[in-house]
Amino acid sequence: MNRVTLAAVTGAHGLKGDVRLKLFTDSAESLKHYASFDAEGRALTLAAIRQVGAGAIARFKEVADRTAAEALRGKALTVPREALPPLEEGEYYHADLIGLPVVTPGGDSVGTVAAVENFGAGDVLDIEKPGGKSFMAPMHAVAVEPDRLVIDPLFIT
Repeated sequence: MNRVTLAAVTGAHGLKGDVRLKLFTDSAESLKHYASFDAEGRALTLAAIRQVGAGAIARFKEVADRTAAEALRGKALTVPREALPPLEEGEYYHADLIGLPVVTPGGDSVGTVAAVENFGAGDVLDIEKPGGKSFMAPMHAVAVEPDRLVIDPLFIT
């Protein structure tokens, strides 16, 4: 089953078991839509969450004190891919792009999407070529098809 990481625990907050989260979603509010998260084999049920800057502070029903919260440091909070909301036309989840083949308009293989980054100006694809070298291309340089990405040859390095 494919799992998607929505947040990661960066540490404890206070004495009552709250944790600080690094978010991989638009906002803390979006995490309220999920009944539970998998934290590397441990099920966690969200009891409360609030946005704090670019991150969040959360409380889980299964975490009662600071010691238990500290034990979660570094754990990724994931959900099954099927639990994510449906997308509108032209939208995509980063997780769906990773591993897709990248080809030229003529169908020649260029490589595979290794990662999707966002440095503030939009999504950037890290494309690994056969042989291990990689290059980056802006998302606007590709057309997303169901089973591959077609890249504008001007962006191939």
